[in-house]
Amino acid sequence: MNNVLFETVDSYNEYLKKLPEGCVAIANKFRNDQIQEALLNVKDFSEGVIWLSEAAEILKKNKVDVKSNIVKIHEFLIEINEALQIQDYYLVADLFEYEIADFFRHYQVIVIEQ
Repeated sequence: MNNVLFETVDSYNEYLKKLPEGCVAIANKFRNDQIQEALLNVKDFSEGVIWLSEAAEILKKNKVDVKSNIVKIHEFLIEINEALQIQDYYLVADLFEYEIADFFRHYQVIVIEQ
């Protein structure tokens, strides 16, 4: 495997490790009425999970064993968007803390045998 793929796997795994804590932080911002900052964090989160999805697909094409649930990630993005459209920030907070953070706590990192 080439260095670019190793670096991608490292970045993928590092991002995964940070996601649960980041999800709880977003939830807390919504609950503490820090809406603008929370919305910026949601944008960053969305971009990050889209990157995870794209990276997973590229890695799979390069024969890296990625156990990802892309469909569930996209479902979360849709749920977040729907709740944001009706400005139900408590629902958004609950989604981030109780569903999304928990999902990423159990998400499998990529292990590469060398």
